[in-house]
Amino acid sequence: MTTRTESVDTPAGEARITWHPATGRAARLVLALGHGAGGGIEARDLRALAAALPGEGVTVALVEQPWRVAGKKVAAAPKVLDEGWRALWPALRAPGLPVVAGGRSAGARVACRTAGELDAAGVLALAFPLHPPGRPEKSRAEELLGAGPPTLVVQGGRDPFGHPGEFPPPGPHTPYQLVAVPHGDHGFAVPKRADTTQEEALEVITGAVAGWLGRLPARGAI
Repeated sequence: MTTRTESVDTPAGEARITWHPATGRAARLVLALGHGAGGGIEARDLRALAAALPGEGVTVALVEQPWRVAGKKVAAAPKVLDEGWRALWPALRAPGLPVVAGGRSAGARVACRTAGELDAAGVLALAFPLHPPGRPEKSRAEELLGAGPPTLVVQGGRDPFGHPGEFPPPGPHTPYQLVAVPHGDHGFAVPKRADTTQEEALEVITGAVAGWLGRLPARGAI
């Protein structure tokens, strides 16, 4: 697979997009994925999606926020992350395709907070940090439920930032889908003693995302 890296100036500094173009068929949408506060685009779930989805007609754009490009160890404030993401949107839309906003952890929060105003075709929230570990009363459910476009949450079964059973039940007033990854932690790592292998856990993620993307209604195209 041929990848391409693009630098984009934002109010928060230089950001970077690594493009993984659709292969084998015409691209039908772009999936933009931001990273978390504790790591970059090398996260196992982001890598797995970038490898699996181009063959399904999905161009994957892995987005590095300015703080990460600058080599800083601490993530920027949420407002700054949102500013950087908004500034990247014209580059993400440049291929002329609908864009699904996504990310893992802090990147998922950014996608949820900005999806409506950016007219995203959907929101993919990987390892959404529903609350700080051990602080379920500090819920961030409103960010998720207020995203607007069709939303898919993929959550590890033992994620300390919120396991699947802690999320509000999907329904008419909470229209999102939730997929649980058995035994997965916040990084979707599974213990060696689990009855699910690491490869199987990643297949749950890629299969669920591919299926959901295939069912999305067309919107957000230029």
